[in-house]
Amino acid sequence: MFFFINKNGPFTEGIFRTSGNIQSRRALKEKLNSGDKVNLDDESILVVASTLKDFLQDIPGSIFSATLYDKWLDVIDQGNEEEKITATQRLLDQLPRANVVFLRYLFGVLHNIEQHSSSNQMTAYILSVCMTTSILGLLNSGSTAFENFTKKISFIQFLIENCLKIFGEDITSLFGPKSVSCDNSDSTDVTDNSEKVAGT
Repeated sequence: MFFFINKNGPFTEGIFRTSGNIQSRRALKEKLNSGDKVNLDDESILVVASTLKDFLQDIPGSIFSATLYDKWLDVIDQGNEEEKITATQRLLDQLPRANVVFLRYLFGVLHNIEQHSSSNQMTAYILSVCMTTSILGLLNSGSTAFENFTKKISFIQFLIENCLKIFGEDITSLFGPKSVSCDNSDSTDVTDNSEKVAGT
């Protein structure tokens, strides 16, 4: 899914904002959950993107782990950018390896889409608004609901904008040398042969 979205998403207006057909999403999820071979080239990019959001929302405790929830939100209160990056990397070290791998792919894709916002109208802020509920869920913390959601959006936006510093420059090679990458290189076809990454 990541490979497919990385290839087609950057040039799809409203990617992750415009929901795919609900019946098509349900059918795709059933295929994926049953283990059937799925040719995503037969699916709408909006359906695939919406299905990924559904998957993220269904991860118990979120991909960021409920036990670290308040600590993730505290990152945005750190002093400067470098302190925020350091705090984020320390928390990533506390996640299971599978979660970190998944997050590298996810934010590599989101950053890549943001790099082509002139084509898709999806800035880092708009992406964060559209993705926050799916990525960080609706867990409660000591903050008010509004403050909590605002912090979440700011945190996801920060991760998108700083994905290379947080996850490493090699994140641009995750999808192969010919894929659209975080450095604004031109898009060419890439084989949709993504490895399965565990979310929990």
